Amino acid sequence: MKALVWHGRYNMQCDNVPDPTIEEPTDMVIKVTSTAICGSDLHLYDSYAIGMEKGDILGHEFMGEVVAIGSAVKKHKIGDRVVVPFVISCGHCEYCAKQETSFCQNTNPDAEKQEKMMGHHTSGLYGYTHLLGGYSGGQAEYVRVVQADNGPTKVPDGIPDEKALFLSDIFPTGWMAAKNCSIEAGDTVAIWGCGPVGQMCIQSAWLQGAGKVVAFDHVPERLEMARTIGKAEVFNFMECDVYDELQKITGGKGPDSVIDAVGAEAHGLGSVDAVIDRAKAATGLATDRPHVWREIIKCVKPGGHVSIPGVYFGYGDKIPIGAIVGKGLTIKSGQTHVQKYMDELLNMVANDKIDPSFIITHRLRLEEGPDAYKMFKDKKDGCIKVVMHPHQSNRIAM
Repeated sequence: MKALVWHGRYNMQCDNVPDPTIEEPTDMVIKVTSTAICGSDLHLYDSYAIGMEKGDILGHEFMGEVVAIGSAVKKHKIGDRVVVPFVISCGHCEYCAKQETSFCQNTNPDAEKQEKMMGHHTSGLYGYTHLLGGYSGGQAEYVRVVQADNGPTKVPDGIPDEKALFLSDIFPTGWMAAKNCSIEAGDTVAIWGCGPVGQMCIQSAWLQGAGKVVAFDHVPERLEMARTIGKAEVFNFMECDVYDELQKITGGKGPDSVIDAVGAEAHGLGSVDAVIDRAKAATGLATDRPHVWREIIKCVKPGGHVSIPGVYFGYGDKIPIGAIVGKGLTIKSGQTHVQKYMDELLNMVANDKIDPSFIITHRLRLEEGPDAYKMFKDKKDGCIKVVMHPHQSNRIAM
């Protein structure tokens, strides 16, 4: 089969690789009908995340048709259309029992590697480094889905792929990020980053009762999407003082909640601290670039909520711990407990409360994947979200 394979920094290739097979009774194999490039995939493309090996198949946002099932699979049958959470859950450990599936204790065979860095390990993820299991991802024609009864959800007839696909990651991620804000009716929520996750944070904040949503970015297409579809009040952080704008909007109070939808590779263009972050990361003195952390902690109101769905990997300097303690902030973060939210969000899609497909800007063939990674990384051609159809022989009209 064909798959997008990591060969090193900025070196993605569409290779012919062996077809996946049933390896455990709890496995199934799906024919991938739709798959996407996630913003966190760019950390692998950049070689910013460690633990990648040449030949790894990427992709953790995917769905498709079941073509083979293991003997222990009871929830699914051949022919079902399913969307697959990027988080792999065993279904029965202490954390899975509490629906905290991204902390699953039984699905990361590389647990010891992660424990050396973090003290403890979390769940396995599809297509995302050998710190998180080294599982083959779904940017491929077929994929092996493990623990098939503990996450993949059947998509009802009448819901097209593009409305269901993002239940695999970015819609639940935006939803949980907003949940972590404990939004009360009328709250002001400020969001850093208008990429795919940021757009889903905007939608989720409104759905959870926000009274005002403010969003920051510097990419024109992202800002326009956040303004026109997201109905957010938007600002180009290159053209304003973020703190001053939020003070004006909130009458000096500060936003009730802030969301970092940027993560480890924050550019912080024009800011001195971001230049220092980049230098430290380049020389190995730090791993992450926490410019957004510093800014959101400064901006949020005393007693406010800080939500961090953005991906970080290791260590960042000069986090303002004094402001965190002095302002009594609540900080919540983590990989998304996708399984916890899938049914609720699928019902929203089915009942036309939201159509997540608004995020798609490019529909491509799998063979165009290497160029798509570069386009997405460089923010060219108005690219915000790429969806690929591995069994599509021709490029789909925009």
